[in-house]
Amino acid sequence: MVTDERTDGAAPVAERPNFPGYGIEQGAEGMLDWAWVSERMAASHNYWIGSTRPDGRPHAAPVWGIWLDETLYFGSGPSSVKGRNLRANPAVVVHLESGDDCVIFEGTVEPVVRPDRAWFERFADAYEAKYGGFRPEYPEGEGTYRLHPRVAFAWTEQEYPKTATRWRFPEE
Repeated sequence: MVTDERTDGAAPVAERPNFPGYGIEQGAEGMLDWAWVSERMAASHNYWIGSTRPDGRPHAAPVWGIWLDETLYFGSGPSSVKGRNLRANPAVVVHLESGDDCVIFEGTVEPVVRPDRAWFERFADAYEAKYGGFRPEYPEGEGTYRLHPRVAFAWTEQEYPKTATRWRFPEE
């Protein structure tokens, strides 16, 4: 197993995913490193959020977000379908738009409410730079979320069986 250090102190453990029948390589050679995932998360313009409605039906929608301190933060109106779903059930799947360079997270989210002002200024500056001048307001209530990953998967389509990698995250 390979460990990649993250700036927040958590160290996800890299290993091969268990995808029977897909010819996944064994051993560490060819596995992606955490920097590969982090670069794509930082560069992505849209993040797809999969949530579950209270009646069990799935829902997926793209959101804007920021990869800050190795953590995904994204926004969604509290009265939107996503916002209502996340309030009822914080379990999510997050993935990027590319099916060729795949990054997928599974975990839970929590609202970011009244965060430290210095942190918020860093977040808002990054958001404004990334999204052409749109600056988020200080979150006094729900609407901004932080992803707490349980597991992440990544691979490249061109070298899928060789690059398929899974990271497990320590419990917070």
